[in-house]
Amino acid sequence: MAELHDLTALEQARKIRSGELSPVELTEHYLARIERLDDTLGAFLTRTPDIARKQAADAESEAAAARREGRELPPLHGVPVPVKDLNQVAGVRCTMGSRALAEHVPTVDDHVVGKLRAGGTILLGKTNTPEFGLPCYTENGLAPPARTPWDLARSAGGSSGGSAAAVAGGLAPVAHASDGGGSVRIPASVCGLFGIKPSRGRISGGPLLHDVSGLATSGPLARTVADAATLLDVLAGAMPGDPFAAPSLPPGETFADHALRDPGRLRIACLTEAPVPGIEVHPDCRTATTETAALLTGLGHEVEELTLPADESVLLAFTRVWSVLAASRPVPPGREELLMPLTRHLRDRGAEVSGTDFTRSLYAFRMLAQSLADGLMPPGGYDVILSPTLAAPPAEVGALRNDADPQAEFDALGAFTPFTALYNATGQPAVNVPLQWNAEGLPIGVMLAGRYGDEATLIALSAQLEQARPWAGRTPSVW
Repeated sequence: MAELHDLTALEQARKIRSGELSPVELTEHYLARIERLDDTLGAFLTRTPDIARKQAADAESEAAAARREGRELPPLHGVPVPVKDLNQVAGVRCTMGSRALAEHVPTVDDHVVGKLRAGGTILLGKTNTPEFGLPCYTENGLAPPARTPWDLARSAGGSSGGSAAAVAGGLAPVAHASDGGGSVRIPASVCGLFGIKPSRGRISGGPLLHDVSGLATSGPLARTVADAATLLDVLAGAMPGDPFAAPSLPPGETFADHALRDPGRLRIACLTEAPVPGIEVHPDCRTATTETAALLTGLGHEVEELTLPADESVLLAFTRVWSVLAASRPVPPGREELLMPLTRHLRDRGAEVSGTDFTRSLYAFRMLAQSLADGLMPPGGYDVILSPTLAAPPAEVGALRNDADPQAEFDALGAFTPFTALYNATGQPAVNVPLQWNAEGLPIGVMLAGRYGDEATLIALSAQLEQARPWAGRTPSVW
């Protein structure tokens, strides 16, 4: 018999609008699942049941009033949406995955949280993240590791591993996440979810922790393309003070609309070799990509093999900027010794980067974006680039950590994720599509990247793939 968490977020929202489903009932269902399963999955750093119940009661009253008055409600009104613990919710602990900030309670909302409040969503809690979101696993000194529900011995990825574990394990219908080097797409790949890294400037990072490098952005994680596109609509929109702003959709259009549209015939480049020197791509990841290319060809698209020259200069630029961002995270005086070895290592490296080298690294990102826009993806060029999301299947918990040698750990993280950071550097949108599972029953994601500002094409193409080979009905044993 179907349960409430079997419904998509949009199905839940429709039932709430019609009065068939109570936000209070829905919230209690998820709170009970969190109580039962979260210690196993490691999805949450902080649970907020009191806030959730108050918001659910308010959402129920508002839904009843809207029905009486014939008013429209926001598309996810009454639907639970947890927030990653790198983002601030006023009055709720925000640790950023660090013991150094274990008691930090902000007094203001980040803009994305304000948009979720305005959208009538319900805060179940703050999801698990590694310290400052730096590595691509979710292990810290505050909570159990985030695990993929498909194999509890394996990591849910990072840095949005808690958000992915929550959605893939049925602890939330959708979740807020963020991505500075792959942190939406990596956990989406290892947890069998659809995740969107939007274009630079699509979602505000303010008001307090703007990423002036342009690498990081919030984004949605969901089981279906339509759910993710709808959450993107809720989160999107530039705010005063933002350093970047992506082109808006035409008036009256939404990203959710594009999940219902035919993408047309597209020209797609298929990339199977990593654009980083010396990286071997696992056969499962190659197979997932080539099978997706065949599916796209069968759907009428033009797919061509592509090889990008391996370039260490972009990796060097990313490492410098990533280290400076790590060094820029605020740590209270006297609490540096509480930081993880990798964090301390990156902060030390970041402190040594000169202003000139930092600027040159940002300039390298812009030149890379320009070369892709002019040479590879101009009008009449490729519309989309297909590649593996990761270079290997989901890793076991602890396998990517090396506290004794943080530089070796950082190198291993890069070898696991050689495809994802490219689009953080360029600012282009990219999505993980969960089309494939390997012989061990582990999800193996593929990535689609589009032109800057063109999330709409990626959403329409992903929805076409989802219709051709549905994945949302495939669930792990904890479901």
